Amino acid sequence: MIPVTKTFLPPQEEYNLFVKRAWDKAWLTNRGELTIELEDKLKKHLEVSNLIITNNGTIPIQIALKLFGKGGEIITTPFSYVATSAAIVWENCTPVFVDIHPDYLTIDETKIEAAITPKTTAILATHVFGNPCHVIEIEKIAKKHNLKVIYDAAHSFGVKYNNQSVFNFGDVSTCSFHATKLFHTGEGGAIFCDDKETFHQLYYSHNFGHDGPLAFHGLGINAKISELQSAMGLAVFPYMDHIIAERKKVVDFYNENLNFKTVQSLKVRENTEWNYSYYPVIFSSEAVLLKVQDALAAENIFPRRYFYPSLNTIEYTKGDTMPISESVASRILCLPLYVGIAETDLEKIVQIINKQTL
Repeated sequence: MIPVTKTFLPPQEEYNLFVKRAWDKAWLTNRGELTIELEDKLKKHLEVSNLIITNNGTIPIQIALKLFGKGGEIITTPFSYVATSAAIVWENCTPVFVDIHPDYLTIDETKIEAAITPKTTAILATHVFGNPCHVIEIEKIAKKHNLKVIYDAAHSFGVKYNNQSVFNFGDVSTCSFHATKLFHTGEGGAIFCDDKETFHQLYYSHNFGHDGPLAFHGLGINAKISELQSAMGLAVFPYMDHIIAERKKVVDFYNENLNFKTVQSLKVRENTEWNYSYYPVIFSSEAVLLKVQDALAAENIFPRRYFYPSLNTIEYTKGDTMPISESVASRILCLPLYVGIAETDLEKIVQIINKQTL
């Protein structure tokens, strides 16, 4: 079987060495030495000033919305994983959708201001497939209207825009370290924030509100990562250059061999150092997509319809029609992309797609 992705697993003996450190100290959670070590390594690697590793990639969005949302309207994208919209509703805020750019697939910054009302408290935008939003324009809009900006950067590990980490943009950025991501801790995520006061709020919020062992600074929740998860991150970390290089080879193969007269690829924003996190293709119609999907499945190849459906169509969001997002969501398919996929498998995938889209 050829799945859409495979988790990168470091040599088990290397993972076991990190686990042994936690085991020997009998310290499995509550910010042990492995978590602190991993945070330090990631700060240097990603060139960020502050980060908190968390137990998944959704709870950082929820924490940011708890601080900034204040029960108001959150301008957001309809084209993302469901966690983006679900977090808004979960935190008793209202998602207000703005359609996407047809090439970059990120929120269309030119349509944001028209969606702002007196109830708007924040903008929550997704760097879709690691492709940065127009962060400069979004920052201008946010400052003009006194809004907070949260970036769902779940796909954006290692991405740089204008020569700096994409995590440095916005009031808060978040990332996923889920097993399907480039860098992973099995299950996990992170919060990024430059502002010291906001970072302090995020920090106590992720640990039940603790201000030391006996006092409480404010309301919090349990977003802590375990030492076993951090051990996985430390074991994966040395392989990041290899992971990205191998994924680039797959992306290059697709770029060189797919027939782009019949399919559309993702346009990566200018001045971006991309991370090869996904390989989406957009077909001319949903009917063609389904035909391709069936042909691939017949050969035991399983891409995935990221992201379907458009989030404004989900019952609990009750959003307005978003023509571009709904169209793209119905026609987009992410192709298999992972370390170790055989070139013969890539040849088969490309051959099927090119044949079915003629």
